[in-house]
Amino acid sequence: MTPTRRQFLVAGAAAGGAALLAACSDESSSSPPTNPGDTAVPALRADGTELPKAFAMVQRFPNHPLFIPGQEARLPISIMKVASNDQNGGLRDNGPETIEGWIEDFNKVKITDVVATRHFDGITNAYWVARATLPKAVVYTLRLKDDDGYGATFEVFDPTDVVSPATGKPMPPFDTPTKDDHRGVEPYCTLAPKPCPFHEVTLTDALKSGKPVAYMVGTPAHCTTGTCSPGLQFLMAESERVGDAMVFVHADVYSDNEATEVAPAIAALGVQYEPIIYFIDATGVIVDRLDGIWDKSELRERVELLLA
Repeated sequence: MTPTRRQFLVAGAAAGGAALLAACSDESSSSPPTNPGDTAVPALRADGTELPKAFAMVQRFPNHPLFIPGQEARLPISIMKVASNDQNGGLRDNGPETIEGWIEDFNKVKITDVVATRHFDGITNAYWVARATLPKAVVYTLRLKDDDGYGATFEVFDPTDVVSPATGKPMPPFDTPTKDDHRGVEPYCTLAPKPCPFHEVTLTDALKSGKPVAYMVGTPAHCTTGTCSPGLQFLMAESERVGDAMVFVHADVYSDNEATEVAPAIAALGVQYEPIIYFIDATGVIVDRLDGIWDKSELRERVELLLA
């Protein structure tokens, strides 16, 4: 079944017992709501602020066959206070720089300790990232100290069940739309007011360049308050910073401006979420990726690792 826009643009899902759909859509606004209870609040950038007790964790990574045993899983989450007397409401933008936690299996057996690190550079809502390499293809739960007891549940899949390009594997070439050949994608880039500069060459040609490649998939026109539009702008800033040390390529998600038909580049990846950045070394192998959300500092960190 061909996914609809709302079915497709899912970057996260249920956290704790309450479902929160972290999706990008054309109904998004670039101005965050300020009323108590809204899902975004004005930034409170106070370092070291204590989190509320029994806070809920909101997943910012996709519920999609992505993680496999033996590979590092990146698990970004946001914090939402669940108490009814919370004057800020919604997602929290303040909190400690790091939060200690652990990952447990479906039997509540601790598998490994983790530390989640806060990110909010250039984005509205803060998120915390935990990373872990897990041994088996089973269901796990990320827990953080003083959370509500539910945490964030996710699955590690058998590699045979993961159809999207995996870290450690060659990036499949694909003739992405360029400014000279849109390949049936109109518009070929939905960044406003003008297309991004990452449509000079196809992904296929970029992989032949002998340079590291950053390949972003995202639809800035239909995702203004999430990561797609800001994330693409962050990538443009990185491109200006590193110059011709690497090649940057962008593919939009839809073939039409009404967002009714998924673009061929997305079908080729076998994914049902956005945004994504693949970091590909000079030999064409995927060495890293960011899924769902990133800020300026985390993106710069991954670019530096790619170029190291």
